[in-house]
Amino acid sequence: MFMILVYDVGEKRVSKVLKTARKYLHWVQNSVLEGEISDANFRRLKDELKKIAKENEDSFIFYTFRTERYYSREIFGLKKGGQDMFL
Repeated sequence: MFMILVYDVGEKRVSKVLKTARKYLHWVQNSVLEGEISDANFRRLKDELKKIAKENEDSFIFYTFRTERYYSREIFGLKKGGQDMFL
């Protein structure tokens, strides 16, 4: 499936969340990642993020699509992130 992850976490946890999410998705912009992910990896990602997050302070939104085919994106202004998977 294709996924967009948007998060808002405390400043001290931002780098940990980004590092964890980049194992599964591509960083696009501050607090936004996207990419193809299997159901098993989606479960792993959520489990890892739950260990980092503070439930009463942090927020994660997962947008899922069956395929990238039904998704479009237009960039206006400065392009951030990239499609690379290295850390």
